[in-house]
Amino acid sequence: MEIVKIENAQEFDAFVRSHPKGHMMQTSAWGKVKKEWEWVGFIKRDESGNIKGVCAVLLRAIPMVPYKMMYAPRGPVCDLSDKETVKDLLLAAKEYGIKNKAVTLKIDTDTLASNEEYINLLKDIGFTFKDHNASFDTVQARYILRLDTKGKTEEEVLASFHPKTRYNTRLAARKGVTIEIKGKEACAEFHDLMLVTGERDNFATRDTSYFERIMDAFGDDARIYFAKYEGKTIAGALDVLCGDKVWYVYGASSNEYRNVMPNYLVQWEMIKWAIEENCSCYDFRGGYPDEDNPLHGIFKFKIGFTNEYMELMGEADLVINKLGFAAVNAAQKAAKATRGIRAKIINRK
Repeated sequence: MEIVKIENAQEFDAFVRSHPKGHMMQTSAWGKVKKEWEWVGFIKRDESGNIKGVCAVLLRAIPMVPYKMMYAPRGPVCDLSDKETVKDLLLAAKEYGIKNKAVTLKIDTDTLASNEEYINLLKDIGFTFKDHNASFDTVQARYILRLDTKGKTEEEVLASFHPKTRYNTRLAARKGVTIEIKGKEACAEFHDLMLVTGERDNFATRDTSYFERIMDAFGDDARIYFAKYEGKTIAGALDVLCGDKVWYVYGASSNEYRNVMPNYLVQWEMIKWAIEENCSCYDFRGGYPDEDNPLHGIFKFKIGFTNEYMELMGEADLVINKLGFAAVNAAQKAAKATRGIRAKIINRK
């Protein structure tokens, strides 16, 4: 088993980009985005020296205790039916975690919840699973939407949309909405648009430097798309090309001119990029299927572009330091109790 650091990950990244299970979050570029974490990669080879699988993990210190958390976003990347490779990669990550004072290893492999063989393998290794949940209270969404673009023309993909989505996409163009493709220089403007969206939809937003790190890390494989109308920026999105997939990473829109449907045209232009690059799919990432959820509208918007709505296996956790795990839990409970006491004091004043 080989261990690679972020500055020497060229071969590692090339494998991730070439593999059917490759994911942007398993590249060293994602490690550069997550600058507060330590990135490390593991490589498993066959007898001829060819790579059979890889797994990238992120480590970060846990406040108030001398321990770290460890997370392999959408890893490992390999043939998941190759039990030996899967096991070797995850046990290598576990061993690294033990040496570096990590208490748990979290994974959320990009595989369906119906992949019982793989899930049972993880359980045999010692992983435990969270309860099923359709929300975003996990690190990455459990329920995702993807659009199949492999070998398809623009006409074929457009025809696959829900009629209302297709109509709105064309309406935006008829109304005079135009699309501009930008790079890092547009991060501040995109951030401003995200602030408007976050306030409207009640979610926290990243600062400008975070978007700049994405653009720096992925280079020409990251783009910001802006929808323009009457000289104003009214919608935007940031997406990333990695291997044979394009990911819709962030989206934003203003409170004005929503009637000209700019978000539909932004999505269509990003999907066209995936088609131009001969990608296998365009990944919309997560959605809320529950109609009672205040963000269900995100799901309704995305499902108009694709009926490839799937449930992934979700998060699995492996405790690798029982004493450290107990100490972390105790510290977290104490911190929660302290916050509760402070809240009561404040309320009495």
